[in-house]
Amino acid sequence: MSLTGLLDAVVADPAVAEAIEAVGSAALTISGPPTLQPLALAALASRTGRTVFAVTSTAREAEDLLASLRCLLPPDQVALYPGWETLPHERLSPRADTVGQRLAVLRRLAHPSAEDTGSGPLAVVVAPVRSLLQPQVPGLGELTPVELRAGDTDCELEAIVTDLVNAGYTRNELVEKRGDFAVRGGILDVFPPTEEHPLRVEFWGEDVEEIRYFKVVDQRSLEIAPQGVWAPPCRELLLTQEVQLRAAALLAEYPELAELLDPISRGEAVEGMESLAPVLVENLQTVLHDLPAGTHVVLCDPERIRSRAADLVRTSAEFLDASWAAAAGGGRAPVDLGAASLHDLDDVRVEAGELAIPWWGITALTADRELLGDAVLTSAFAEATAYRGDTDTAMSQLRDWARDGWQLVLVFDGHGSAQRAAERLVAADVPARLSADVDDTTAIVQVTTGRLDRGLVAVSLKLAILTEADLTGQRGLLAKDTGRMPSRRRNAIDPIQLASGDFVVHEQHGVGRYVEMVRRTVNGGEREYLIIEYAASKRGQPGDRLFVPTDSLDQVTKYV
Repeated sequence: MSLTGLLDAVVADPAVAEAIEAVGSAALTISGPPTLQPLALAALASRTGRTVFAVTSTAREAEDLLASLRCLLPPDQVALYPGWETLPHERLSPRADTVGQRLAVLRRLAHPSAEDTGSGPLAVVVAPVRSLLQPQVPGLGELTPVELRAGDTDCELEAIVTDLVNAGYTRNELVEKRGDFAVRGGILDVFPPTEEHPLRVEFWGEDVEEIRYFKVVDQRSLEIAPQGVWAPPCRELLLTQEVQLRAAALLAEYPELAELLDPISRGEAVEGMESLAPVLVENLQTVLHDLPAGTHVVLCDPERIRSRAADLVRTSAEFLDASWAAAAGGGRAPVDLGAASLHDLDDVRVEAGELAIPWWGITALTADRELLGDAVLTSAFAEATAYRGDTDTAMSQLRDWARDGWQLVLVFDGHGSAQRAAERLVAADVPARLSADVDDTTAIVQVTTGRLDRGLVAVSLKLAILTEADLTGQRGLLAKDTGRMPSRRRNAIDPIQLASGDFVVHEQHGVGRYVEMVRRTVNGGEREYLIIEYAASKRGQPGDRLFVPTDSLDQVTKYV
């Protein structure tokens, strides 16, 4: 399914057209309905050839925007740049799949060559604001992935094993999770963090004979992997010789941090070692430094992003004050780790200006120049009417629009509902056709499938885009990409429905028992926390308690 034909109609919107003409301007805001976001972003990227770094307030909004953009642009030109699930100062390492996904995007931004398996130019990168605010190790886009293809020669297995270890992979007897690899004779099993299934590489001497996927559960081989192995690193802090020497020097000065520094100094990865990045690596920097020349940062709903960013920065500061002081044992953090703290959004914008990166926004607010700034472009689009199952009114409106020569597109979530809608339109004397792809818009009603949350109507352009939600009042079953990694929110928590004693699962800390919701005053402001209790770390002591801020509930699910 492709909705690329909509872009030709959308660029007729004066605001979108003027934004394309103003490409390169330091600041600009487009005012229009929320559904205009993916359409405007896709039009900006496709018509200018510039990379767009689209920022959302939450990870869920980023995933929804990503799904819409993949209907409007070639799917391989759109990527998600996720944030860590952990805070920078939390003594927990981010998930291997998160790190792998981030490093794959940075590699493509630094080396947009279509020759590499995991590479190719990116038109739009979607990122939650957390990933924009977080400082990261410089030069991550230059880390070389381990690549193998069937037919490769002169591949020394020992050298490949060394490369995987240096890239943060763990050697085990069996591959069970992302970031694992195993060697048995002339067979190498490896589970890159960006793959849904692990890969099995069969060698004949130093030649790669065959590469197949295999199942983790029973270790049985599956189909051939035509793209071979493309394995980015599993950690953003790699244990280079320089990092090990710094850890050894710090260990002598701060023995209270031996739990982390001792294994790092010996070249052994340890959980939570990324929290020491500020003292092990010089000059942490934001992702802005990794964006190619000409990239435009576009904030989708800047008001929500600003509010979310303030919460994240406050939480990061609270955690830094609390966790490391406690870890030091003496009530004082032994080393200054402030360089890893999330940056203030205003500071990031100033940094973008210093790097000559345009800082744009798309907002649903009315175009108030005093509130949004001087360069404000108001879209001709308005949000479509919600018919909520009133079929007669919808049919009558579509018939009138078609008679007046409007461009009409109906977007449904699934093929079945799209086909039924096309049949009903024809039966009601409304000219309509079912299209797999929208490559142009004509006076006939085109019915297709795709991912748009709500529709748009522009009277001045005689253009209407209606979705299944507009017509029926509810979303159908989404036609999801089966190759995509499963969502972590399949069993999202609802605090209102929790009872004291219910079991819940935190993404990083595992299964615990829900206690209660509490409100606490921190740094002059009140916040709500969900309390999860775990077994006591020491015998005879009360159970350990985890306080989860309500804005981080996407990391907690109901235990099933």
